Amino acid sequence: MYELVQVSEKCYYINCPAKIGVYVPDKDHVYLVDSGNDKDAGKKVRKILDQNGWHLAAVLNTHSNADHIGGNKYLQGQTGCKVYSGGIEAAFTKYPVLEPSFLYGGFPCKDLRHKFLMAQESEVTDFSDAEFPKEVEVILLPGHFFDMVGFRMPDGVVFLADCIGSRETLEKYAVSFIYDVGAYLETLDKVEVMEATMFVPAHAEASADIKELVQYNRDKVHEVADRILSICEKPVCFEKILQEVFKSYGLVMNFEQYVLVGSTVRSYLSWLKDDGKVEVAFQDSTLLWQRV
Repeated sequence: MYELVQVSEKCYYINCPAKIGVYVPDKDHVYLVDSGNDKDAGKKVRKILDQNGWHLAAVLNTHSNADHIGGNKYLQGQTGCKVYSGGIEAAFTKYPVLEPSFLYGGFPCKDLRHKFLMAQESEVTDFSDAEFPKEVEVILLPGHFFDMVGFRMPDGVVFLADCIGSRETLEKYAVSFIYDVGAYLETLDKVEVMEATMFVPAHAEASADIKELVQYNRDKVHEVADRILSICEKPVCFEKILQEVFKSYGLVMNFEQYVLVGSTVRSYLSWLKDDGKVEVAFQDSTLLWQRV
């Protein structure tokens, strides 16, 4: 864990739970793609940078999930580097309590205010800043989270953030976190036709060809949607839908999984409703979902 893997002349990734990209145009301007899940991750990253004599110029954040921005504060405090982010992701990075609040749908209890769901705050600079490396292309990849992006480096390496998961993870957990299902499927279509010398997803193996994995992710989305539709054959409340999703995939419920899978199931229901596949009714002060 935390090994440095070279994928091109100037691009590397640090192999950890959420892969951290490293772009080295020169020793005075090294850029990270994300920063890991916490202060300890930040320390390990800084050790790698120091061992190679690299000066950290900035962290380029793909999105604001805690496992991608958790090392920001430590690295920023130690090196004075900038942290680049954009859109809603910038707000979540600056005010990280927004993540557990959004997931829970209200003020998060202490069980949800921890490093897994809530990173430490960091100062943020927009991608439009004059010092942002102009040779790096920011690629819009919405769906998994609000304004998630990827980055294409000058040598053709593309860091894909969380827009595809590994086959192993999807086989084990089935329901990957998605904020906007329609946008997520459009992002998969976009990524499927991309060309790159190497793709580096945060939660799957780096590869020059990811078409098969993209299709597997797409198939899994439609499988989960079909499962939810089957649960909604008769009018059913959200909590019952969530219970049946957990049971059918053999998932273990705790506070973290309740909000992560729960938020995702709500997103599926919104997508299915907007697509005319489910409808809602209010009965006895209860919101019920039913397949059309």
